[in-house]
Amino acid sequence: MDFPKIVEGGLKQMLELLGDDNAPFDIHLIGGFSDASTKVVRSSGTKHIKQEGYSYPLCCKIVEVLHKSQQQFHLRSFCVLENNTMADSHGNALPVIGGFVVQTSSGVVTPASFDMNSRCPDEVVRRIRVSVCSYDPTWQGRLLETYDTQCDVFRIAPACWMPNWADIASSLNQLSDSEVLMQCSTSPAAEPPHFVENERRIWKYLINNPDWEETFPKHKPRVFHRTSDGSWSRYS
Repeated sequence: MDFPKIVEGGLKQMLELLGDDNAPFDIHLIGGFSDASTKVVRSSGTKHIKQEGYSYPLCCKIVEVLHKSQQQFHLRSFCVLENNTMADSHGNALPVIGGFVVQTSSGVVTPASFDMNSRCPDEVVRRIRVSVCSYDPTWQGRLLETYDTQCDVFRIAPACWMPNWADIASSLNQLSDSEVLMQCSTSPAAEPPHFVENERRIWKYLINNPDWEETFPKHKPRVFHRTSDGSWSRYS
């Protein structure tokens, strides 16, 4: 979840997928860090402390929605904000844990990092879909659904983009690496080494595929099944 407005609908969407189960669900809240700066704001002679950043309001909203829900939860992990923040040699705030894996048989959560070869099929198209979905009314207030846990299938629902995205991508691709970080990231000092490379891969795809219908013919999803050797094969 990237911003507070998606939390309420996103949680409802996840609970609908889990079905009618009255047993408490385990919650692992992981990833947000102290990216906020504290400012003193004076209003009508009164001094207020204001937190600016992305993680703090997002975490507050998630906890608020969980607390108000009729569903019961067990908060198993709370690795956010100060609990998930360290500093680099320049004093920049960084997350201690940015990724994790879940053993579905036991529920055990373990910190993890992922190399470029472990991101499953259609990574660039999936990244583009994250960028353009905010303009698609189909996904307003909803989380993107990608992986079907019951069938072990990746189903990337169609997304549209305007032809001028190719021009925008071409312009962005002219930026230097440092400019990409400053203009395309909310936390430039905390991005992984491959952030800029990933952005350029997205832009090159949009430049080469300005018509979204070439990626999603007849507005149909891109479906991938797992093969016997553990790789993924495009089904449609």
